[in-house]
Amino acid sequence: MSEVQQWIGKSQERQERVALQPLVRMAAALEAGPGQSDVGTPLPPLWHWVLFPEVARASDLGPDGHATLGEFLPPVPLPSRMWAGGRLWMKAPLCVGDDVTRVSTILDVQEKTGRTGPLAFVTVEHAFHVGGDLRLTEQHDIVYRNPPEKGSKLPAGEEPSPDAEWTRTISPNPVLLFQYSALTYNGHRIHYDVDYCRDVEGYPGLVVHGPLTATLLAGLVLENLPGEKISKFSFRARRPLFDDRPFKIAGRREGSRALLWAIDPDGFLAMTAEAELHSQ
Repeated sequence: MSEVQQWIGKSQERQERVALQPLVRMAAALEAGPGQSDVGTPLPPLWHWVLFPEVARASDLGPDGHATLGEFLPPVPLPSRMWAGGRLWMKAPLCVGDDVTRVSTILDVQEKTGRTGPLAFVTVEHAFHVGGDLRLTEQHDIVYRNPPEKGSKLPAGEEPSPDAEWTRTISPNPVLLFQYSALTYNGHRIHYDVDYCRDVEGYPGLVVHGPLTATLLAGLVLENLPGEKISKFSFRARRPLFDDRPFKIAGRREGSRALLWAIDPDGFLAMTAEAELHSQ
């Protein structure tokens, strides 16, 4: 881990034009999104995750389907990695046709110990610019750990708030998870290879993407508060969700913010989130 600390401060710059078709495909997969799609159409909150995918040659992929570490992300000596949460500050939307520059920086690397053993947390910041103007800043936390043993118990559950103003039931399935993986070019096998999930990672079924759950929570806000925009969004994963049973997303307005959460089929928190709002 001492060698991994040397990655703090490392940065990378990439460019991409926001294309129309990924927006159309995401809208179809989520049955949501803008009523029309053309050049100048703003991306809904968190749909920017279709941009700047992690691209690697097949020979450079690890056994989990991720690109091997040590290029931009540090070579953490733990085999399993997932998003633990993130924070986003939205000054203005990215739009179809925009030429976007993304500057990515490794902000921090921390070593901890959890119930499954050693953990490492890597915090990455992405700054998205269009024509020199900062549109979006994102920080996301990646957790690295050893795979859980097959049949091991999930983390202890936390009870959700009973005061939801909005609720929606999500029925995940392998097709939705495949489509989201394809849209974000996410090769992680836990989202589409059920045998790998069970035999290697120790999960009972396909894992719902954390970013997908966060995107659904952000969408719940705009479905119920169409006159508002999200200026800041933060989320934290609590327990994994799987493709075998429906789960719920819920939330309520509290002044100038929306409190949001996902509830797993056993009635426990799977993700919590908060959105800061301002009127359009």
